[in-house]
Amino acid sequence: MSKPVNKRLGDIVNFKRGYDLPSYKRKEGPYPIVSSSGISGYHAEYKAKGEGLITGRYGTLGEMYYVNGKYWPHNTALYVTDFKGNYPKYVYFLLKCLGSLKTSDKSTVPGVNRNDLHELLVPYIKPELQKPIADFLFLLESKIDLNNRINSELEAMAKTLYDYWFVQFDFPDKNGKPYKSCSGKIVWNKELKREIPEGWKVGSLLDIAEYINGLPCQKYRPIGTDFLYVIKIREMRDGFTSESELVRPDIPQKAIIENGDVLFSWSASLEVQIWTGGKGALNQHIFKVTSKKYPKSFYYYQLVNYLQHFKMMADNRRTTMGHITQDHLKQSRIVLPPIELTEKLECKLGPIRTAITSNQLANNTLSSLRDWLLPMLMNGQVKVG
Repeated sequence: MSKPVNKRLGDIVNFKRGYDLPSYKRKEGPYPIVSSSGISGYHAEYKAKGEGLITGRYGTLGEMYYVNGKYWPHNTALYVTDFKGNYPKYVYFLLKCLGSLKTSDKSTVPGVNRNDLHELLVPYIKPELQKPIADFLFLLESKIDLNNRINSELEAMAKTLYDYWFVQFDFPDKNGKPYKSCSGKIVWNKELKREIPEGWKVGSLLDIAEYINGLPCQKYRPIGTDFLYVIKIREMRDGFTSESELVRPDIPQKAIIENGDVLFSWSASLEVQIWTGGKGALNQHIFKVTSKKYPKSFYYYQLVNYLQHFKMMADNRRTTMGHITQDHLKQSRIVLPPIELTEKLECKLGPIRTAITSNQLANNTLSSLRDWLLPMLMNGQVKVG
């Protein structure tokens, strides 16, 4: 494989600023509006067509979005108008390698000057060698995207089934028919101010699970070469990165997180997720949620459903309440079905959650492989056979 040469970005592609489209001028249609953060809506008209690359005019260069078809590039972004004979998917991955270049902050300067952008020197591989590299990388991204779409469907399926049983109360009765829809007995509960199935109880989130807070990890910095990555809210969203903090591995066992653990960030940003990022150390401001009494699907979805209530509380009391405490968990009120019914639902939801976790772990591997290969392929250090 020939060694890449440095070339002006402006000799590879031509960038142009997108088009203004105020919300009051938008008309629902089939064409995606691509802004600095990706697709932000759809419109009845388009301004560009074919394979397109779009990047934000503010923030970090390297956040690229690829489209193929008719679209509206928004004025918060720059889009490519001419690939100058280069393979669009190759240019897409080449530009993703520029992620370390910070662009302007809109609050202080006008933004990225496309003319300055065109003057950047980047490694360049001849067009005839671009396609196999880009197609291989795009195949990895396509598999990641497919897994994400499958997981979205599986998650929606699991949530719908949970709500069908424990929100709408149409769990199977003794004859296998939907309980409420088939005239199962429903009684008024004064505490909840709603009807619930006869014989069901009322409790709190604290009754169904234990909430273990993380550690002040700055007290456990590594001494030798062994370490664990620290899980903060950023890691819950993005996984471990080179910027993640480290702790020594002999921290208390209760703060060690494994794949499949339920995490609840209770300060500032309220989020619930099942962790799949690998073994790590839990930072303070995040609960590990476990239960010796109820199955995981029950306490996970109960917490997911109650999260909106916690967010409303936080919004209404922003000046006095910045986080969720054990008292708030104790004060919460939820319906408690018979444990054997939660175990029956776990038999249905468990395999779904296992499939979701498996897809997420596969994506972790694929993403790591892509990110490891990307700069080496762009620099000609390795080649696609």
